[in-house]
Order: sequence, then C-alpha cells, then structure tokens
Amino acid sequence: METLNQMVKTFVLSILSIIILQSCGNKNPNASPEHQYEVNLWHTKRIDGLKKDTGWLNLVGLYWLEEGENTFGSSDKNKIVFPNNAPAELGTLTLIDSTVIFNSKGESKVQLNGETVTNLEMKLDISGNPTILESGSLRWFVIKRGDKFGIRLRDLESELLKNFNGIERFPIDSLWKLNAKFEKYNSPKKVMIPTAIGTVEESYSPGKLTFKIDDKEYSLEPTSAGKGLFVVFADLTSGGETYGAGRFLYVQGPDSNNNVELDFNKAYNPPCAFTKYATCPLPTESNKIRVRITAGEKNFKKGQ
Repeated sequence: METLNQMVKTFVLSILSIIILQSCGNKNPNASPEHQYEVNLWHTKRIDGLKKDTGWLNLVGLYWLEEGENTFGSSDKNKIVFPNNAPAELGTLTLIDSTVIFNSKGESKVQLNGETVTNLEMKLDISGNPTILESGSLRWFVIKRGDKFGIRLRDLESELLKNFNGIERFPIDSLWKLNAKFEKYNSPKKVMIPTAIGTVEESYSPGKLTFKIDDKEYSLEPTSAGKGLFVVFADLTSGGETYGAGRFLYVQGPDSNNNVELDFNKAYNPPCAFTKYATCPLPTESNKIRVRITAGEKNFKKGQ
C-alpha cells in the first residue's frame, strides 16, 4: 500500500503535469504524467534560457574582424556596420595577433558594467568571462572560432525576442525514451566536427552509444559535456519536420552498468535554427541516422 507521502507526491505530480500540459497543448496517453511533467518542465526551462539576456533570441549580428583597426557603428562608413539603433560611430576594435583593443570615438558613451569606458583590452568568450560592452539596448563581445575573431552583437529589444511565441514539438511519447549502451573507447577518439560557418573543430568522443528502434540497432557518437554527454544528430525528419542541420541532445553519463537514458523527447534545435549569427556544430557523418525521430522540438518558424 502506498504511504501517505507517496500518494501526496503522485497527486502533486499529476496536478502539475495537467497544468503544464494544458499550457503547452501537449497531451499524449503514450507517456505517463510523471514523464510528461519531467519533459515539460525541462522545456519550460529551455524556453526561459532562450529568452535571457544571454540567450539566442537576441542575436542580431556577427562580424569577423580584420587584422588591424576595425571602425564600428551604424554609419556605413565603418568597416563594421551595426544596426540603425546604434550611434553612427562607436569607436574602433583593433585586432593584433590574438588581442582585441577597444577605443571609443567622439561622444559615444560605451559602457562596461554600467561605467563609461574609453579604452580597454577585451577578454574573449573562450576565457569564460568575456568583456561585454554596452550602448543602449545593444551588447557585444569578442568570440574566437578556430583562427577567426569576431564580434557577436545582441539587442535586448530584438524583434525576434519580442515576437517569440515558443517552439512547436512532437507529442511527448515514452517510446522515444530509450535505453542505450555506452561502449567506451580505449582512449578518447578524435572527431572533426563541421560548423555552420564552414570551419571544422577538433573534439573528442569518449565512446559510442548503441540503441534499438523497432528492433534495428543504431549508434551515435557523443562528445563529453561535464559529467554528461552531448550529441549532435540528424535523422530522416531533418530538413522537413525538424531543423535541416540537425538537433542537439544532452544526456547523463553512463551508470555502473554502462546504461544511458536517451530521451529524444528532449531533442532540441541548435542556435542556428533561430539566428544566422550563431556558429553551430553540425552532425558528423556517423551521427546521421537513417530513421525518423518523431520526438522533441520541430523546425522553428518565426512568428509561430
């Protein structure tokens, strides 16, 4: 017989699941209330992350720096032309080897953490603590991709952010919550991962995930992500119902028996599905699987 605490927990989960399901319009008898609640809660946090100042919905520019001085602002006389809501001349960004120096121009009031700055060396995104400069609703910082350095620009009042109405998903279905076996490599395998900007990045895979769909075996090659695993994959829905360049999936690391829970209901769109200013990894050939994964996020359409 259930204890009182178990009964209360089950009741609360059911009520919360019903509330979230009603708000998402995502009812499916092929998933338990607990599973639907878990996935919907995950998706709610995912949407909240997209809307944050550091999310992907406010990206409005990506500008690659040339060696030497790069003038920037909204005037078309600059090397880097910002949107019209920026001052005509903001200053210069000087790239010398792997160092980027900012100098302000004229009356432009560029700020860092609320304080006006006129000259500084900018920390890159790969440092984990990039320098983020501000002007009005605009925010920009320096990214490094391969041997290229660029300015990533955000607008906290971007049209995409203001008009965002969510992401359509397949109905949650527990059939897509699979058990995979993790086959660890003797040593991490070097993998060359293509990106949306045409570069190739070197990474390492700790092992292979094998699983079955309709009694047929498939495999994916993840990379390490903290204590978990990160998968970039494409399937037979890619380019139609789902984003053409594939989707992402984070999973927990293997347990003591090398089992991994692979819940495709949590498959989600890469940043490039929302903005052309992202630099996304693409699926390797080994991660393009010949099966329809009808779970997770569908292709994003602006204004949906």
